[in-house]
Amino acid sequence: MTIVTPYQGDGSAESAQLDVVVLHQRDAQAASAGGADRLLLSADPEDGHYSPEPSVVSAVVRESDVPVWVVLRTREAAVSLEGGGLLSLGQAFIELGARGLAYGFLDRDLEIDRRACAEMCAELGGVPWMFHGFDAALDVQHAWRDVIGLPGLESVITAGSTRGLTHGADDLIMWARRDPRVAELATAGGGLTPDVVPWLVRAGVRRFAIGSSAREGSSWTRGSVDIDRVRSWRMLVDDALARALGLPTD
Repeated sequence: MTIVTPYQGDGSAESAQLDVVVLHQRDAQAASAGGADRLLLSADPEDGHYSPEPSVVSAVVRESDVPVWVVLRTREAAVSLEGGGLLSLGQAFIELGARGLAYGFLDRDLEIDRRACAEMCAELGGVPWMFHGFDAALDVQHAWRDVIGLPGLESVITAGSTRGLTHGADDLIMWARRDPRVAELATAGGGLTPDVVPWLVRAGVRRFAIGSSAREGSSWTRGSVDIDRVRSWRMLVDDALARALGLPTD
């Protein structure tokens, strides 16, 4: 346990955020009890993460005492705004109590579709959102340039590579060190492992997302979110931040 205060969503360099991917109400209970700052509600994680049913959103929001953000992504509109229903689905999630949404659009050249992202944000009333699908962009340098400053954008979930943080951590660390705006926006997720957390923290990254590693057996299908696993990650990110800031730990 450290003296680092929990992340309050203010972008403070002296706080760390832990997001936990949840699939249902039971996951939400465990993630909240384990110390998650935010729940990322998804469906079909093994197939790329898609929007859950509205009934699941309602149940999780009712159960959670921490903010719930919901993936806004259908198979018909995975990387573009084309395909009907996304807007109405997002509106339904917000009406059910979602505090934010996770979506993101690329154009036909696999570059950030700034127009589509800004349009969706405006249509949803400026509700904060996380860019989901960023790592599919063709040119990382152009993608970071284009995503910075998008209206309503709260964070970008990224592994630095389409193959996960095992392959992309070095690149993510490089970009975070090069540009503090990248460090501020980046939520490191996608195969996050304990050994890379201190390096990301030292590069300025303060947001982390865990998925299967928070679950029994590290499996999406064989178990639910485990309280003790979430607590371990909570202590890990807080301890890494305390050490990076030169604060006392115990």
